Amino acid sequence: MDSSGWLAAAAAIVPAALAEGAPPDGVRYSPLAQIHRGNVEQLELAWTYRTGELERRGVTLSRMQAFENSPALIAGSLVVCTPVGRLVALDPATGRERWVFEPPAEAQAPGGGFMPRCRGVAEWTDRTAAAGQHCRQRIVWGTWKFRVYAVDAGDGRPCVQFGVNGEVVLDPGRPLDADEFVQISSPPAVSGDVLIIGSAIRDSSRADEPRGTVRALDARTGALRWEFDPVPRDPADPAAATWLGDGAGRTGAANVWAPMAVDAERDLVFLPTSSPSPDYYGGSRPGDNRYANSLVALRGATGAIVWHFQTTHHDLWDLDLPAQPILVELRKGGRTIPAVVQLTKQGLVFVFERATGRPVFPIEERPVPQGGVEGEWLAPTQPFPTAPPPLVTPGMTPDDAWGFTPIDRWQCRKKIEALRHGPLYTPPSEQGTIYMPSFVGGANWGGGAWDPVQQVLYVNTLHAPGVVRLVRQDAPHSPPGAARGAGVKGLSVLFPQRGSPYRVETSMLVSPLGAPCSAPPWGRLSAVDLAQGTIRWQVALGSIEKLMPIPLPLQMGTPHAGGAVVTAGGLVFISATMDDKFRAYDAATGAVLWTAKLPAGGQATPVTYSAGGRQFVVLAAGGHPLYQTTPGDYVLAWTVQ
Repeated sequence: MDSSGWLAAAAAIVPAALAEGAPPDGVRYSPLAQIHRGNVEQLELAWTYRTGELERRGVTLSRMQAFENSPALIAGSLVVCTPVGRLVALDPATGRERWVFEPPAEAQAPGGGFMPRCRGVAEWTDRTAAAGQHCRQRIVWGTWKFRVYAVDAGDGRPCVQFGVNGEVVLDPGRPLDADEFVQISSPPAVSGDVLIIGSAIRDSSRADEPRGTVRALDARTGALRWEFDPVPRDPADPAAATWLGDGAGRTGAANVWAPMAVDAERDLVFLPTSSPSPDYYGGSRPGDNRYANSLVALRGATGAIVWHFQTTHHDLWDLDLPAQPILVELRKGGRTIPAVVQLTKQGLVFVFERATGRPVFPIEERPVPQGGVEGEWLAPTQPFPTAPPPLVTPGMTPDDAWGFTPIDRWQCRKKIEALRHGPLYTPPSEQGTIYMPSFVGGANWGGGAWDPVQQVLYVNTLHAPGVVRLVRQDAPHSPPGAARGAGVKGLSVLFPQRGSPYRVETSMLVSPLGAPCSAPPWGRLSAVDLAQGTIRWQVALGSIEKLMPIPLPLQMGTPHAGGAVVTAGGLVFISATMDDKFRAYDAATGAVLWTAKLPAGGQATPVTYSAGGRQFVVLAAGGHPLYQTTPGDYVLAWTVQ
């Protein structure tokens, strides 16, 4: 169909009904209620689209990709971004392909990258361009090859005014080692006429990783407008005083790999920053290391800092802020507070007034364990919000050991006793230190879904312990095979941390039967009453049937990746789990009301919209290398027929 035909059909589509990929406000709520508690069991598969990546890449390479995409409804089409940055526009009612944009072959090359992904795209409209002018409405996105593209939203052809023929190639700042990468995994934040771009940097490869610079590009031309480095290099910057010695000059990262949020009315962009390098040893960067591990509010037009809050001082645990900030209108104490919510890997929920950064609930600095390895610097306290309560029970002791059998539990207890253990923020050690929750979270990039009517936040979290062991660089390397395998299977992964006195070995703490040594459910979905600062309910997220020798459908929760969407129909839709299933939960009670089997792992956040008079729920299902779920290249749509 030509563009005039299908653009005319856009009138039948409800705009911005949560088919936005990562929405600018992070809310993930849809006012649609055609699908509701009373008829959700009647949901049927309406259409299926295959991106072709499984055939193009093969199963082996597909298992290295993470199809984490949330499709976006733009200019009457449902726009899908594949892990390597191909763009596909579909008819939102039928799934029929309208056009495809192919990045250059070298930008799609499968080798040399780690878990390529494209979580979403953004849209920008040039209000100065004439109606109907090519590239007046644009789709913009970044790729795992650290490039930014802009194409016309109607036909997918490049916007030649942007960069070079629609492409901007970003510079990581220095040549990368073979095991390093800098990629763009989340969609740009759009603030006025500026595209704000973060980056994902390979963890723990070097002490001096590439800088985590956030770049703002002119949305028309692709020219650089401003930059923000979360590591303050200028001694005059107030945050520089929290970097002792020459640490700020020697470190990298602190990048923003999760989606950002935009408050257009206040010209604010909210950045969730990550840990500085190296992740698990901070002796070379003493001090609190402010702007890293922080929620930073910048002026969108200029990049000037408005306010910031650090959620982890002097991070030694890879506690990146992993989730998009959520902009909420919070009804509390008889007034409405424009607030921003930041979820963390620790399972903590921080809530701030959006304009000033003033905490909505008090935040306390509490003493944390000390006693790091030789040469380490430790923060004496860490910030804890007094409400809402932690979504994950933090810390671990031998008494917390769990197992399917008494022997299994006894083995877990022995493992815990042999490792350093204790409260949250127990420092890394050569003995090996237990992290509960693990370095995966808690919350992660799936973030939360906010119901503005009910004033409830829905968050999926992981409840399983991990182990981090520091190994001196001059110590013998682990035996062959010790550093292979996926962490979720309990095997260890070794990171070199070149330039640091220690390399690091990470693993999950599991029993001989392969189950986490913590009590289930290991994956949970929580409903948080933000006004009251309380948890309304928590339920298991996922069945362990695909993780056991005997496929028992026990609802004990699983590791997961992806997030939820909540609707006015009283439903929370989420997949994310390792059992290849898609579920609808009752938003009021947490009861499972509908389940669909998937042809591949659904480690993505679903979207919903209305097209042709019907509400659709759409999910990308392609599997995930970290969780070794079934690979695929599916985009699936359900509706009530």
